[in-house]
Amino acid sequence: MLSHLISTLLTLVLILLGVAFFTLLERKALAYFQLRKGPNKVGISGLPQPLADAMKLFTKERIIPLTSNHVPFIATPVFSLFLALALWQLFPASNPSLFMVMGILFFLCVSALNVYTTLMAGWASNSKYALLGAIRAMAQTISYEVTMTLILLFYLILANSLDLYSIRFTNHFTPMALLLIPLANMWLVVILAETNRAPFDFAEGESELVSGFNVEYGGGGFTFLFIAEYANILFMSLLTSCVITGTILFSVFIAFVFLWARATLPRYRYDLLMSAAWKAFLPVSLAILTTLTPFMLLL
Repeated sequence: MLSHLISTLLTLVLILLGVAFFTLLERKALAYFQLRKGPNKVGISGLPQPLADAMKLFTKERIIPLTSNHVPFIATPVFSLFLALALWQLFPASNPSLFMVMGILFFLCVSALNVYTTLMAGWASNSKYALLGAIRAMAQTISYEVTMTLILLFYLILANSLDLYSIRFTNHFTPMALLLIPLANMWLVVILAETNRAPFDFAEGESELVSGFNVEYGGGGFTFLFIAEYANILFMSLLTSCVITGTILFSVFIAFVFLWARATLPRYRYDLLMSAAWKAFLPVSLAILTTLTPFMLLL
């Protein structure tokens, strides 16, 4: 029990450090994509920059709008960070006995709760811009969560397990990404939309929504929402590598794809995004699941 507690605390500390330096990687990568220099003025090649950013954000004055709903306004960033860190309990240690038997089911339940944090942040701010951003983000997340579940269900049927350790072991023989490459590509698009990342970052449309659902947050509240977003990105990268390749190191490439897409692709139109979710991705994923699953079960 004590070893599990120590492993959990160590995992959380490493995730927070990983999020901090992933932001540095993002700024460096975007800089070189745009043929300029990234953060390089603080210390050695800008390595202390994430620590300086964290110190700046946490020491800022905490401002709560007078017309906001104070309790949910303060509690929502904390709850969002709690959900993001709770997902990492699926990877507590290298000991297989500590992995959750129903790990994927736990992931689907927690990821579904993330919708409520986005909606609560926009509603509690009592701002029309924040509420519009929250509604758009909620509709987008719910739409792509259906397709994400169907695609994930296909891979779960192939692995015949809900345990991530067993799924990784199944991929050691033949990576499931090679069995149906279009489905793997669809999965990458879905996780981009699910995490509200570019080119599907409609929750933070600065040009029309003034940063979206988190516009009224600053200092510690914004930091918690920011950490939760990047912790979810790293987790989705790790989940993707476990489910479709079985190689943990592949998660580094998936995380870089998030940055690559932001630097390369322009923002999508919202109506086209929703149309793709309900008229393209959902029918295709349903057709693949209902057509190929019986043959996989026979094998």
